[in-house]
Amino acid sequence: MLHRTHHAPYSGPVTTIAAPLTAWYAAHARDLPWRRPDCGAWGVLVSEFMLQQTPVTRVLRPWREWLDRWPAPESLAAAPVADAVRLWGTLGYPRRALWLHRTAARIVERHGGVVPRDVADLLELPGVGPYTARAIAVFAYGERHPVVDTNTRRVLARAVAGRSGPRAPSPHDLVAMEDVLPRDAAGAAIVNAAAMELGALVCVARAPRCGDCPLEDRCAWRAAGYPDTGDGRPRQARYEGSDRQARGAVLRVLRDAAGGTVPPARLAGAWPDIVQRDRAVASLLADGLAETTAGGLRLPG
Repeated sequence: MLHRTHHAPYSGPVTTIAAPLTAWYAAHARDLPWRRPDCGAWGVLVSEFMLQQTPVTRVLRPWREWLDRWPAPESLAAAPVADAVRLWGTLGYPRRALWLHRTAARIVERHGGVVPRDVADLLELPGVGPYTARAIAVFAYGERHPVVDTNTRRVLARAVAGRSGPRAPSPHDLVAMEDVLPRDAAGAAIVNAAAMELGALVCVARAPRCGDCPLEDRCAWRAAGYPDTGDGRPRQARYEGSDRQARGAVLRVLRDAAGGTVPPARLAGAWPDIVQRDRAVASLLADGLAETTAGGLRLPG
């Protein structure tokens, strides 16, 4: 249930943007494999896991490889966890591979191998949060829900709220998206996808292509003279030299180990900073992405 008691972040008049978004999307949407009618709910679910904080261009090849190898939840659930982590490769945030494996097992155990369509059921799957649950329900099953990602929030901030960038994520984003969705489920699904696509291709964070935007004549930000209202999103820490980079380096050595177990001497070469390397190993063990053996460290069995 969307509560409308507070609407401050989008206090300006809500413009009608659904029709131009729909027309623009019909002409300009990218032909992505998970958008095709024959993709199926499992393919959509895998795409949503992979697309979390990851650009589309980096996801296309791994998504195809994943579906070729594990075309259904049953096939992934029956595979070793290490295979899932290994095939995840360099997509980043490798815990998603663990969650996807656990989700496949849960779908088999509780839903007969069929990806559920109800948001409440989807939220019970490992690694599935509110955004992912709504996205799967909408894009796999045509259910009617507002779906808001970073790109959508930017479009809403500019076209509806008259801001140069979004504020920090909040439940008000869902209210704003609900306000612009058509009442019919099919139309709403298209507008959800179109808003994301517009934010990804045209209404980008830097140097937006306003002259190519279907909302140019009704954009509140343009009408206000393009004011710089700042960007309220939290900033991610630098990657170079970070614990995240050290963790990725250690995991890469484990993933590439032909014999499975990496001895301590070889692990020492994964990252030069001993303290940082030890933190990386500890975090991988804590997350279930690695396990110790008599001979060293390996991917989970």
